[in-house]
Amino acid sequence: MRVLAFLDGTFADPDQAHIRVDDLGLVRGDGIFETILVTNGVPRELDAHLDRFARSAAKMDMAPPDREAWERVIRLVIDNWPTDVELALKIVLTRGIDGDPDERPTAFAYGTEIAESTKTARRDGIGVVTLNRGFEADLMERAPWLLLGAKTLSYSVNMAAQREARRRGAEDVIFTSTEGYVLEGPTSNVVVARGGTLYTPPPTNGILPGTTQGDVFRAAERAGWKTEVTQLKADELAAGDALMLASSVRKLTRVHTLDDVRLADDPAVAIHAELAKAYDAQYE
Repeated sequence: MRVLAFLDGTFADPDQAHIRVDDLGLVRGDGIFETILVTNGVPRELDAHLDRFARSAAKMDMAPPDREAWERVIRLVIDNWPTDVELALKIVLTRGIDGDPDERPTAFAYGTEIAESTKTARRDGIGVVTLNRGFEADLMERAPWLLLGAKTLSYSVNMAAQREARRRGAEDVIFTSTEGYVLEGPTSNVVVARGGTLYTPPPTNGILPGTTQGDVFRAAERAGWKTEVTQLKADELAAGDALMLASSVRKLTRVHTLDDVRLADDPAVAIHAELAKAYDAQYE
């Protein structure tokens, strides 16, 4: 099942062609996106997603997204989707057609079902490898034109990293800086549980502020956990009580194997179950 709607509220057949071959989002990755998980008809972290969408547009020197229009088209897609079926809802905004004097953007919302592999990862956990991202942790401040921290359509490096993970027998990646600091996954944020506290790296490392990670932290705090945004070294990943990745569609996922080393299930399995339940409870 798929649903496609443009920002003006019109539906379109997702099996037909709609993007021009000279759209800058297609030929240059010149655009932004967000992917929102919808459960029981409720979009998770919607305000956080739309806030990040606007920040990404600002980093890209694009016009501010019309928030009310995006809220309307998101609701339109949700209303045309079965309430009892989970939905991955992607909103996309490109700079438009190359050379268009009116600079009209391409804007649409696209809904799809959750892949079975994603559901399996939620339940069983995943294996992860660490890969060097090739820049220092403070590069975002020194080189803002590199668009670190913006959620752009330019995901070639992220997808290449995941292919490398599969070549190594894993499912996903945790990027590290050249100094060995933890950054993020290609589509996720890193969460380490240790001694009753949850830790995640700071956005100043040039990573995306996580919508799901933020929601997990708020749920964890209500459940009695402490939370901290701080620098983590790669060698700390396996030293905690649990290692997890937080992402919108896969939600909070336990890492059971890191760089070919199986991590202890105790207490990681129980911690993950507790936090995943607390996170989900906000939307029940």
